[in-house]
Amino acid sequence: MKKNKVIRDFGDEWEKFNFSSINKSEIENIFQDYFSIFPFDKINNNSVGFDMGGGTGRWTQFLAPHVKQINFIEPSSAIEIAKINLKNFKNINFIKEEISENILNKNSHDFGYCLGVLHHTNETLKNLKYCTSFLKKDAVFLLYLYYNFDNRNTFFKFIWYISNLLRNFISMLPNSIKNILTDIIAFLIYFPLAKISLAFSYLGINTSSIPLSYYKNKKLYIMRNDSRDRFGTKLEKRYSKKEIFEMMNQSNLYNIKFSDKPPYWVAVGFKK
Repeated sequence: MKKNKVIRDFGDEWEKFNFSSINKSEIENIFQDYFSIFPFDKINNNSVGFDMGGGTGRWTQFLAPHVKQINFIEPSSAIEIAKINLKNFKNINFIKEEISENILNKNSHDFGYCLGVLHHTNETLKNLKYCTSFLKKDAVFLLYLYYNFDNRNTFFKFIWYISNLLRNFISMLPNSIKNILTDIIAFLIYFPLAKISLAFSYLGINTSSIPLSYYKNKKLYIMRNDSRDRFGTKLEKRYSKKEIFEMMNQSNLYNIKFSDKPPYWVAVGFKK
């Protein structure tokens, strides 16, 4: 899989879903889902960090006011959207590059995060090691990788198997057709299942076993974006909690902790 094709795909996705029309509070709710285990007491206005594969800057906007500098790395055309979305911040250094061992100075950052990126690369472990090499000793790193349904039942795994067959087909189509089909999936699958979960929640019924229940309180725009992300990419890997732990450990991280709520799996660790 040529990585420049994957990068172009994500550039197209973020140009379509630039989040300019979404209320900031809606994005902040999702930010809290990912950063609920992040130790904010470990960073301050003297801290320098990085956002590896920042997309449109959704997460950086909430961290930038509280730190000295963020190095924002994004290889796709989405970086131009991020520059617009983050134009009010003067402490962000934009770097349009792919992950490599020389992209940042080694042992130089107080924190870093890479959310939803490395499972779309050919060499996940190698790129994770690059990320952690930029951290100072005891610096914090937040990671999100797609899970392989290791905490789910056989039904969930079967649903994923069917959806992955669909992804393999849709991801090879021209972007114009791909965008239409992933929107249809959002309207006909994501939205109904999400609203069924919401209705059950009002009745006091546990909805964790319902596919896509995570979206029950999310706007349709978010569902469309995630449908495009899920079914539009040509390269997707999934990992168990144990595999992610082992990769983080091999990448010189310690005191590794996982979030016990979706999205799975979000994990945090500290540089050895």
